[in-house]
Amino acid sequence: MEFNMLFAPVRTGRHLLYQKIALCLAATLLCCPKVWAQSRRADTAATAKVHELQQVNINAVKDRIIQPSITPVQRLSSTRLERMSSFSVADAIRFLTGVQLKDYGGIGGLKTVNVRSMGTNHTAVFYDGVQLGNVQNGQVDLGRFSLDNIEEISLYNGQRSEISQPARAFAAASAIYLQSKIPTFRPGEHTHLRAGFKTGSFGLWNPSILWEQKLTNRVSASVSSELVQTDGRYKFRSSNGVFDTTASRSNTDVASYRVEGGLNGTLPDSSTWRVKAYAFVANRGLPGPVVSNKFDYPQRQWDRNLFLQGSYNSNVNKRFSFILNAKYANDYLRYLDPETVKKTGFSDNHFYQHEFYFSWANRYRLTGAWDVALSSDYQWNNLDADLYRFAYPTRYMLQTVLASELKLKDISLQGSLLHTWVNDVVKAFASAGRKQKLTPSLLMSWQPGGQQDVTLRAFYKNIFRLPTLNDLYYTTIGNTQLKPEWAKQYDVGITYNHTYQQQAFAYLSVQADVYYNQVRDKIVAIPGANLFRWTMYNIGNVAIKGFETTIQSAWNTGSEIVLNAGVNYTYQQSRDVTDGQKSRYNIPYIPTHSGSVTLGADYRQLSINYSYLYVGNRYDQLSTDQNQVYNYMEPYYTHDVTLGYHTMLHRKPIKLGLEINNIFNQDRELITNFPLPRRFYRIKISYTI
Repeated sequence: MEFNMLFAPVRTGRHLLYQKIALCLAATLLCCPKVWAQSRRADTAATAKVHELQQVNINAVKDRIIQPSITPVQRLSSTRLERMSSFSVADAIRFLTGVQLKDYGGIGGLKTVNVRSMGTNHTAVFYDGVQLGNVQNGQVDLGRFSLDNIEEISLYNGQRSEISQPARAFAAASAIYLQSKIPTFRPGEHTHLRAGFKTGSFGLWNPSILWEQKLTNRVSASVSSELVQTDGRYKFRSSNGVFDTTASRSNTDVASYRVEGGLNGTLPDSSTWRVKAYAFVANRGLPGPVVSNKFDYPQRQWDRNLFLQGSYNSNVNKRFSFILNAKYANDYLRYLDPETVKKTGFSDNHFYQHEFYFSWANRYRLTGAWDVALSSDYQWNNLDADLYRFAYPTRYMLQTVLASELKLKDISLQGSLLHTWVNDVVKAFASAGRKQKLTPSLLMSWQPGGQQDVTLRAFYKNIFRLPTLNDLYYTTIGNTQLKPEWAKQYDVGITYNHTYQQQAFAYLSVQADVYYNQVRDKIVAIPGANLFRWTMYNIGNVAIKGFETTIQSAWNTGSEIVLNAGVNYTYQQSRDVTDGQKSRYNIPYIPTHSGSVTLGADYRQLSINYSYLYVGNRYDQLSTDQNQVYNYMEPYYTHDVTLGYHTMLHRKPIKLGLEINNIFNQDRELITNFPLPRRFYRIKISYTI
């Protein structure tokens, strides 16, 4: 009975207890192999026999999601990404602790992330070390970044542990780093060509190709491209408190094309440089909210995102090094709304964004244990549109940071002071004006007794984020009086990593953090009647208390089977505390409990991976005792399975994969009235020559 309840749709409060028990059991199972290994050694001693384990490469040990760091960090390598039931970067990072994914429906829906309840705009996204920006609305759609050309995804809370980095890397509460693949060649190799294809539910058609070329011993080139085409239609059950209407999602078609090319090189003095050009073009329907028995929406959106960026990392000598970054971005967006009729016809708006960015980060080693860094970033953004009574804003921003790092025997200390100067200039109406702020941070880590396995850490960070240009100047919605959002972050955590030599239990890692965030004048964005128009407002002060833990293990069964498992759990209490009155419920869309379980097994060329994702109950508005029933959102979960087979065809590697997502056909919504797909499938194949 209990087993069946675990896989049944979430209906009762008692089911939350079953979900917690399931997560606890999974966490216990992670540590069971250690006990089993110790028991096996005891039996071996008693029988005076030695059983040698066969040597097997434990990929999970090499592919650690947890790494020792002065700030909490989680990593997903390309090997791990291949195992997961993920189509895009957004799908992959939903399995990391502290992350809440906002998904507005299907493959074409907007996908953004919220880390530790701080809000999407507090999470910076970097691609090959340079930040991806959207000064218009501050949101980076992670759904448009494919995993085909990603080498690693990293999530840092606070900031990256390096002091030699652009000033913008110090200016966010958390950061996601996307690292694209850098070509590597064996002796005698000069060319790699990989072709891939994915198909599956919703009429998915997704061919891709990756070409890598060794130009000289120090220079290589790569080109990656893919096409995504899908009708996006899926069945769902509408929920107005009760799942009572079955329908098909409409206006969810997507046609997109991505191409990016790069040059990578090294110099004789070990300096490195990279140049990347990126283009993304999409035409998509915007599935609106399912309300009042309305299921069809005609709104459409066209996107074109272009950027050219370069970086140079130089080691002048043993004491001094610097990093140069430069970027130009050109973004175009067209939004068509046939339901809004003006004197000139349908509402058909065009938006143009331009960005110039330059960064210079310097690092100098004063002594063998003490480094200082000075970084300065300049950014120019311009937004143009054909809206009536538009402000035509231009934003100038200069950020400078002074940072220092002291590494003693067992202790590492870091401190930084960031100065931000920003000036908005508009052609019409009032401007938000000029602002400048100083924001400090302090980080510390300690490895007791010099033990490399255990790291204790803590950090404090004071940061703010400006309202976006849409927040301030969007016609009929923008408010130049909107206040910047201030945040203070406190974190205390521990990381444990240990690899067991010549034992069945090969690897165990644990990362746990307790955190407290204070946010003043928090800006909340809620979608309006459609996905393009939002409502932004300050809700006062928010207090965020949380605990998150990640456990990972891997073991060798003594045969050719390699097993790995992981458990993530997040507890969050995110309450509105404006005027000293503490809300009884979390702010919109923040669950109190969430977690995931991943299990994997490899046997020769075969692999099977299972993932379970649980998101607890939430509220879609600031709830009170009077309206909590109407704002309550039920918990949901999904079970996914991935099967893989690797072999050789004409002496070249070929990979086959099958993904079954949401096995038990769970009805679910991350955002109220935006239903997500039920069960769906994907088949993928790739061949490298």
